[in-house]
Amino acid sequence: MSATSGNAAVEPLKSDAPPTPPKNDGGTNNDRKKHDGRKRNASRPLVYVLLSLGLLVMSAPFLWMGLSAFKTQSELSASPPVWIPTEWTLENFRQLLDKLDLPLYFMNSVIVAVLVTVSNLVFCSMLGYALAKLNFVGRNKVFGLVLGALMVPGNLMLLPLFVLMSKLQLIDSYAGLVLPFAAGAFGVFLMRQFMQSIPDELLEAARMDGASEWYIFWRIVMPLVKPALATLSIFTFLGSWNNFVWPLIATNDPDKYTLPVALATFATDPNKAGGSNGMLMAGAFLIVLPVLVVFIALQRHFTQGIATAGMK
Repeated sequence: MSATSGNAAVEPLKSDAPPTPPKNDGGTNNDRKKHDGRKRNASRPLVYVLLSLGLLVMSAPFLWMGLSAFKTQSELSASPPVWIPTEWTLENFRQLLDKLDLPLYFMNSVIVAVLVTVSNLVFCSMLGYALAKLNFVGRNKVFGLVLGALMVPGNLMLLPLFVLMSKLQLIDSYAGLVLPFAAGAFGVFLMRQFMQSIPDELLEAARMDGASEWYIFWRIVMPLVKPALATLSIFTFLGSWNNFVWPLIATNDPDKYTLPVALATFATDPNKAGGSNGMLMAGAFLIVLPVLVVFIALQRHFTQGIATAGMK
């Protein structure tokens, strides 16, 4: 009897309850993901509506300007305003060409904007490459100066630049309009950030093969940074083409006026403009048109450059 009691004492207790299944959060996570997806899908139309309204508000002045350039004077002064011209006309452009030497001012703007853009692409790329891939004494300090220059308002430099250009006798010249903007801190920062994403191993392999730094820069690095170059081209061309204050200060000769300055002086001259809003709209349309062409041509590279400029 004692033996039987001992065997009973060592036998494990058995339970008829079913075993507890292991915890599985997969269903909960899937339900949560589906719920979040439904919320996003429900809010997506609202986001599209808000973005469309924002686009309409921002583009409305440009649409009005472009359409008004082809309206007659009666439609421009109509009340309520007429958005779509009932009679499309080029008379505003003809009058503008008769009263303003538009080809001369257009060519001045093209020369200045192209030279400023090309010089920025070359010089900003060089300095950006040096700050991103070359080790030299004071590199971080130079980059700190670049960041500091970004914080200085541009209008603060107008007086020193004017004095400098006067001392160099570059007033009323293309050089006086181009040299102050031949390189910019923003361009250096953009190119430096983008070039940091290039693997160092690629450049080291080229050096081991005997390639010079100049060859590496032009043949290896520059083709890889085309998106950043396109982004810098658009920003620089846009800023130079629309620049009004500096060309107004640095030019006294009307033959050196750029298109914004020439159009502004034309608008304030009652003997020329004569209160014709149609000619002013036509001139503004011609100012905006080259910028739109450049942006459309480089849009794909511009988007890629903005998306990857800060990545490393």
